Amino acid sequence: MGADEALNRAEQLLERLEAARVELEQLNNADDAERALDILGELAELSKAIEEELQRAKREAEADEGS
Repeated sequence: MGADEALNRAEQLLERLEAARVELEQLNNADDAERALDILGELAELSKAIEEELQRAKREAEADEGS
């Protein structure tokens, strides 16, 4: 996977993160604590995946520079 692919994947994950954040915000009004906890878990997983993709992109970019 190249740096561009990793960045594209990170951007897709960021879009999912934003969608989950919006849903969580909407749940604030619906008073659905169980679903809110599920979304918080999803946000944590997405954040971790985004960080991994950004690190992968950084490593790929550094490897490309060394070539």
